Amino acid sequence: MSSSIIDHVDYDTLDWAKNRFIKAARSTTRFAERFGYIPEDGFGASANIFSLKLPDNLSGSLAISLVPEGLGTADDARPEDLSSSELLEFWHNIGVKTVSVMTNDAASSGLQSIVIGLYLPSSTPETVFTKEFMSGFLDGFVAGCRRVGCVYLSGETPQLKTKIVPGKLDIAGAVFAIVPPGQAKIGEGRSLGAGDRIVLIESSGPHENGFTTMRDLANRLPEGYRTKISDGTEFWRAINAPSCLYTPVIQELIREGVTLTNVENITGHGWLKIMRSKKPLRYTITDFPPILPVFEFAKEKLGISYDKLFTIFNCGSGMAVFVPDDASAKRVVQVCESHGLNAKLAGIVEDAPEREVVIEPLSVKLSGASFALGK
Repeated sequence: MSSSIIDHVDYDTLDWAKNRFIKAARSTTRFAERFGYIPEDGFGASANIFSLKLPDNLSGSLAISLVPEGLGTADDARPEDLSSSELLEFWHNIGVKTVSVMTNDAASSGLQSIVIGLYLPSSTPETVFTKEFMSGFLDGFVAGCRRVGCVYLSGETPQLKTKIVPGKLDIAGAVFAIVPPGQAKIGEGRSLGAGDRIVLIESSGPHENGFTTMRDLANRLPEGYRTKISDGTEFWRAINAPSCLYTPVIQELIREGVTLTNVENITGHGWLKIMRSKKPLRYTITDFPPILPVFEFAKEKLGISYDKLFTIFNCGSGMAVFVPDDASAKRVVQVCESHGLNAKLAGIVEDAPEREVVIEPLSVKLSGASFALGK
């Protein structure tokens, strides 16, 4: 099967546009000085922090963020013949994914999500807001909010007849998040550097990324989304498992005083995201959570190498946590286990001429030269 089907997401243009947006954002940093400030390194992360000045009777500042995000095309990745009970399952998982796509980005900056709102435009609301959607999606979304510890403030459901494909729904929103008062920020006291240990926390599947590729693959399978992968799971279920929610883990680690020199949510661009820091560092990976069957299935059916696979998908590892020593890494693994998540002390950060990720067990090297994002 030709690997050309994986080229539909134009990251060159998207990253160019994103960097232009970041440049424009940087130009506004002094526009609200009487209310607070943006730290010098405050742009380029998954969630950017604004330090809000507290009233005169209080000291210091409060680090806050507003994180807008969209689900993308994950809610299109399903067979047309789902039963009512299967639709309830599907939409429940999409509800969890919608919480994940916003709050996991916030978690990677050490933020606790507080309130979340949704933007759900459609052209034919009578066909998208079905009883299965309303019950399944809202149950999943509320369950995600409960897990993260944030409040849902509803949102907008406009009808856009000339902008949205009939029968389709765009799922997006924003989350307001804070670094709790008195709590250390990620990287505070010691920033990412050589010698840091890398802990990788498992994912449940693609989470919210790689669905352009997964949908194209489904269209080429004889049984489409109903195709069974190696563990007997139908393809649509494997790619739409509810995403892992990492906020509780990161917040517990920070409250305990574990030094986190960096945290990266492994989303679009796959494991290239591990080297989001602009520093010239090598991220040497010697162990990692298992590559899930759905990713091995995708690799085989797409006919691509591990090098390519790891630049598209999280491949079974949804978040990278960086700490200064083995004891801290061990504690990260323990806290993850207490939250029902598998984690591995995966490797070490090293000085290098340029940034790169080296996955030794697979002889894979991902070069920073092909990754335009940075912070």
